[in-house]
Amino acid sequence: MLVSVLSLKKLLKNAELVNVFLFSIASFISLFGTSIYNFAISLYVLKLTGSGLSFATTLIIAILSTVLVNPFAGALADRIDKKLLAVITDALNGILLLGIFMLTAKQNLNLTIIYLSTFFLNVSSTIYAISIEAAKPNIVSKERLIHINSINKVIEASSSILGPMVGGIVFALLDIRLFIIINGFSFGISALLQLFMNFKFNYDKNEKTEEKFNIFIDIIDGIKYLRSKKSIINMFGIFIALNFFIGLSINVPMPYIINNILKLNANFFGIIQAFFSVGMIAGALIIKKVMNKYSYLQIIKSSNIILSICMIAIGISVIMHYKIYDKNIYLIYFSLIMLLAGIAVSSIDIPIFYILQQTISESFRGRVLSIGISIAKIILPIALIIAGALINRIPAYILPIISGVGLYVFSILYAKAD
Repeated sequence: MLVSVLSLKKLLKNAELVNVFLFSIASFISLFGTSIYNFAISLYVLKLTGSGLSFATTLIIAILSTVLVNPFAGALADRIDKKLLAVITDALNGILLLGIFMLTAKQNLNLTIIYLSTFFLNVSSTIYAISIEAAKPNIVSKERLIHINSINKVIEASSSILGPMVGGIVFALLDIRLFIIINGFSFGISALLQLFMNFKFNYDKNEKTEEKFNIFIDIIDGIKYLRSKKSIINMFGIFIALNFFIGLSINVPMPYIINNILKLNANFFGIIQAFFSVGMIAGALIIKKVMNKYSYLQIIKSSNIILSICMIAIGISVIMHYKIYDKNIYLIYFSLIMLLAGIAVSSIDIPIFYILQQTISESFRGRVLSIGISIAKIILPIALIIAGALINRIPAYILPIISGVGLYVFSILYAKAD
C-alpha cells in the first residue's frame, strides 16, 4: 500500500514537471515569436513607407487590439476549455502567418496585409495569454504556482530584451517572408506542445458554471464579482497604480532626461533599458525564496517603496547633472536604478498574480483577470499622454519625483488600510 502511494506521488510529480517544462517552451515560443514579429514588421513598415506615423500605427494596432479583446478573452477562457483555446489560438497564429507567406508569393507585402495581420495576430495572442494566465492554477499544484509565475516573468522579460535584438537581426539578414514562415511553424510547434499538457492537473471538479453563454452578460457578471471582492480590487489597485506611476516617471521622462538633458549616447540608453529587464529576471528568480521568509503584503509594500525611491532618483539626476561630468557615472547610476526597479516590479507582479490566482473563483478567473489587466493597460497610455504633454512644459525632474512620492504615499496608505 505504501509503495502504491509513493508511486502515485512520484507519477503526479513527474506529470507536474512535464507540465512546467511544456508550458515554459510553449510560452517562450509564443511570447518570443510575437515580440520578434511585432518589432521586425514595424521596421519593415518604416523601410517600406519611410513614415514614422505608419511605424507608430503598427505599434498602436498591436496595443489597441490587446486592450479591446482582453475582456472578451476572459469570458471565453471561463466558458471554453482553456487547453482548447490555447491550442487553437497558437494554431491560428501559425495558419495566419503561413497564409501571409502564400499570399505574398504573388504580391508584395503591403500595409493593408501588415495592419490586418498585426491586428489578428495580437487578438489571437491576447486570447492565448488570458487562457494560460487563468489556467496556471490548474496546470500545477499550489506549491508550484509561484514557480510557474516566476518562469513566465523570466520569459516575458527575456522576450522584451531578445525580441527587438533578434527582430533587428532578422530584419537585417533575412527576407521578411522567410522570417514569417519560420515564425508560423514556431507557433505550430507551440500548439503541438500544449496538446501534451494536462490542463486539469489541479482542477476543482465541484466548481460549477452556468449553462447559458452570453459573452456580454458574462463580462458584466465578472465586473459584479470583482466589485464584490474588496481584496481583489485592492490587488488590482496596486497593479494599476504601478502602471500609472511607471508611465509617468520612467517610460517618458527617463529617455528624455538621458537623451535630451544629460546627452548620453544611444548605446548607453540601450544598456540602461536592458538592465530593467535583467532586474525583472533577477526578481523572478529570487522571489520564491523571499516569499518563504516574508508575507506577500510585506514584499509588495517594500517593493513599492524601493520602486518609488528609484523614481525619485531619476529626478535627482537632473538636479545633480551640473556637478557630474563623467558620462560613465550616469551609465552606472541609471543602470543600477533600472536594475533595482526591475527587481521591484517582479517582486510586486508575481505575488499579486499569485494572490489573484488563488483568490478568484475558477469560474470567474479569466474574466476578472482580463478586466483588471485591461484597466491597467488603459491606464498606462493615459500616463504616457500626461507625461508627454507635461515634459516640455515643466522641469523634467518634477515628474519622476512627484511619481515617486505619489507611489510612496500610496504604499503607506495601502499598508494602513490592510
